[in-house]
Amino acid sequence: MKFDTYLITNELQQMPALARSIEAAGFDGMWTAETSHNPFLPLTLAAEHTQRVSLGTAIAVAFARSPTALAHLAWDLQRYSQGRFLLGLGTQVKAHVVLRFGMRWEKPVRQLRETIEAMREVWASWRAGGTSLNYRGEFYTLRLMTPFFAEPPLDYPDPPVYISAVNEQMLKLAGSLCDGVHLHPFHSPRYLREYAWPHLRDGMHAAGRSRMDFTAVAAVFAIPTDGRKPAGDYARAVREQIAFYMSTPAYRAIVDLHGWTAAAERLSVMARHGEWQAMGDLVTDEMLDAFAVTGTWAALPEIVKRRYAGRLLDRVAYYMPYVPGEEDEGWAATLAGFGVAR
Repeated sequence: MKFDTYLITNELQQMPALARSIEAAGFDGMWTAETSHNPFLPLTLAAEHTQRVSLGTAIAVAFARSPTALAHLAWDLQRYSQGRFLLGLGTQVKAHVVLRFGMRWEKPVRQLRETIEAMREVWASWRAGGTSLNYRGEFYTLRLMTPFFAEPPLDYPDPPVYISAVNEQMLKLAGSLCDGVHLHPFHSPRYLREYAWPHLRDGMHAAGRSRMDFTAVAAVFAIPTDGRKPAGDYARAVREQIAFYMSTPAYRAIVDLHGWTAAAERLSVMARHGEWQAMGDLVTDEMLDAFAVTGTWAALPEIVKRRYAGRLLDRVAYYMPYVPGEEDEGWAATLAGFGVAR
């Protein structure tokens, strides 16, 4: 099991030092998210200032860019990182795609499939010298590529493509078409065993693919009990985050599986009234145990490994940022427990 972290900072100027610190600490990889900043630019700086760690987006919004634009971004980062880039894509939700990015939202599963297929056709045309681009789909038609506009061929494999998935159809798409899946931090082992993996395997089976070449990634809510910050503070933050996700209809399949639909509906009402802090009080100890791990920094790795035994997950990260100078002893103990490279 690989142990990663997330790049969370607002300043590109901080990226070189932060990336070097992450690699020196021993993490296997680092991921960026598309929230208030572009997710690709920090990875360019991280690639320049590291040699070993994987570099990926978790996630970049697919529908904010054309397949050809994504192809260029991923190809350049794969070349510059010397084969360490992992392209993680997601759909976001309709309101953001339409009202924040000004793009189409009609059939997100179908459109994401075409995004990946078309992007890979662009890569294939570049490997062939910039000719023979001919992709025709419902959302994208790509028929023009010349050597002048083609990227030079890579000395590395095409960038692996992961997608974020929660519900049935997106999980099946990940299993059938992608190199990996980003599973949501709001998950439980039961959800992974009884819901996510059956749908992922259905997608793999339909496409004649093997689990051996597929990577499952997720962040994990972790509550250290021996850190500089009191365990209660960590637990409170996790309860509030769980409450937020429980209130969100997009994650109702996870809640329903555990029989907590009534609590989720009540949380949805509280969210509409902006009762964010009070929502955490509705998260019971049973819910906390289902969605989070608790233990000393040194004990957490074994707890995580047991929790996800049987390859429920291949790569994990804690749902908290790594900040050099904060909880250094704790992070060192966790990294040692995962046996990561130094």
